[in-house]
Amino acid sequence: MEISTLTAYHCLAFAWYLFVNYSVIHLRTENRPSELFLYGGQWKYLTILNLVLQAVFYGVSFLADVLRLIKKLRCVKCVISSRDLLFSVLAFPVSTFVCVSFWALYTYNRELVYPKSLDGVIPQWLNHAMHTTVLPFAFLEIFATPHRYPTKKKGLVLVGFAYFLYMSWVLWIYLVTGEWVYPLFAWFSPAGLAAFSAGSFAVMVCCYSFGAFLNRMIWGQFFILF
Repeated sequence: MEISTLTAYHCLAFAWYLFVNYSVIHLRTENRPSELFLYGGQWKYLTILNLVLQAVFYGVSFLADVLRLIKKLRCVKCVISSRDLLFSVLAFPVSTFVCVSFWALYTYNRELVYPKSLDGVIPQWLNHAMHTTVLPFAFLEIFATPHRYPTKKKGLVLVGFAYFLYMSWVLWIYLVTGEWVYPLFAWFSPAGLAAFSAGSFAVMVCCYSFGAFLNRMIWGQFFILF
């Protein structure tokens, strides 16, 4: 993809995620379902954190494109490295995980992740913007431009660290409020929750590995480890 076209795409994607984040922040909450508790606000949900992550990623990508256009080579190398690291260990695996896990659990029993009472608060288009379109955006980014991935060991350590941080946040909220961010967690014993967490992490690792595989298959020799 030519740099001018890529710049326009990243600009539009950045604007889209800013709009989605704005729409989420300005949802009318007076009809908030009783099962939703206030502690942690919207920042306790991986879906919302992912929307912010995507906005940051596409903002960095747009900045990298602009710097390439104006030939600011000293700055662009650092920005591109940040862009590639964001995409490889966070933007792609988290988007893929959010979409796959949400719709799998939604199909099984929506009350575990997205109670029917939310239909009166969150418009259907916004639900899909949060949980569906994130995946095609992630795949389009892989086809649009190559990304340098870290070594396998470094990548898995970073993915594991990000997962640990989020699960620590979820556990902290439970210790403070006695409520689980996701009703699904209340089903499990401590051992069951540990097994479920391990399984979720395995899925996240698969998402990361799949992104690395696609990047290598599409861009070949550009797949350079650092």
